[in-house]
Amino acid sequence: MEIVLQLLIAGLAMGSIYGLVALGFVLLVDAANIINFAQGEFVMLGAFLAYTLAALWGVPFGLSVVLAIALMAGFGLLVERLAYRPLRNAGPITVMISTLGISVFLQNAAQVVWGPYGQYFTEPFGRTILHVGDLVIQPQHLLIIVATLVLVWGQQHFFEHARLGKLMRATAQDKEMARVLGINIGAMTALTFALAAALGGIAGILVAPVFNIDARMGMMVGLKSFVASIIGGWGS
Repeated sequence: MEIVLQLLIAGLAMGSIYGLVALGFVLLVDAANIINFAQGEFVMLGAFLAYTLAALWGVPFGLSVVLAIALMAGFGLLVERLAYRPLRNAGPITVMISTLGISVFLQNAAQVVWGPYGQYFTEPFGRTILHVGDLVIQPQHLLIIVATLVLVWGQQHFFEHARLGKLMRATAQDKEMARVLGINIGAMTALTFALAAALGGIAGILVAPVFNIDARMGMMVGLKSFVASIIGGWGS
């Protein structure tokens, strides 16, 4: 029974990561009506940024997390400017191919910057293990599950109740009508990319102590999360 419970907790933690990355997919579908195939690479980049700040540069872990998330949000704005805005009238397939190009670029850029080998990052719990009776639990797994539940609830509340969330959904549903009503379409789309990149960065920071960080980690995480977003339902 202890083995079953340990596997259940570990499985929920990994499923939570895929669900968290899927939130980024759904966010862009909900608010911009596009599929971003670079979402998995946002996870990888967020993990590498936190690792660089905390492990290589000695920045305190809490500050490293805040800086990494802020940098990822800024990077999302850059992707929107380079990969989406010039092609926003070219059709969804063209935009998806553009995000796929960003994905390939980020994989290769990460390999050049951080090297081809995996990096270990054990913050914030180090090698700490919780013993509950005969159960052996990684604190990071519990953190992943709790953080995902909070972020899922937060995103749902944001889109259903916050004025800004409603403006973003209105933009995705009918851009021309939203423009007529005075909504800044460009700002809403840019904000959506920033939030999606920040979510990917958070997922990367959470999963970094569980997996080795490497340039290819985002590929499999992104693929499984894309499947998760389909199973969960676009917009759910």
